[in-house]
Amino acid sequence: MLVRDAMSTVVLTIGPTHTLRQAAALMSARKVGAAVVHDPDAGIGILTERDILNSVGLGQDPDTERTHAHTTNDVVFAAPAWTLEEAAAAMAHGGFRHLIVLDGGEPAGIVSVRDIIRCWAPARQRVPA
Repeated sequence: MLVRDAMSTVVLTIGPTHTLRQAAALMSARKVGAAVVHDPDAGIGILTERDILNSVGLGQDPDTERTHAHTTNDVVFAAPAWTLEEAAAAMAHGGFRHLIVLDGGEPAGIVSVRDIIRCWAPARQRVPA
């Protein structure tokens, strides 16, 4: 199975000046654990729920902290034609749970550990009553 088969194609994209609270609210509303941060100066980055959690845990104010200060810009990108094994290996090697999928240099989706597990797990079987 390929990344294109597992990835979410609805990508939450935010800017570098969003506050962490705004980013968290958007992520919560979309039920996603990561957002693509499009920064004209720094390029494409990613902000995850863990980045927000770390900031709050340090006592930083989510109403004043901006996403650019918490965005990972040293991103490993996946291609739609990667196998899920390649994506899982990249995640395991890098210690992260999300990969931005680029197609033609533009974000085409995000694939998460959850997406991969969903594809690899056997279909749920109905338990007899």
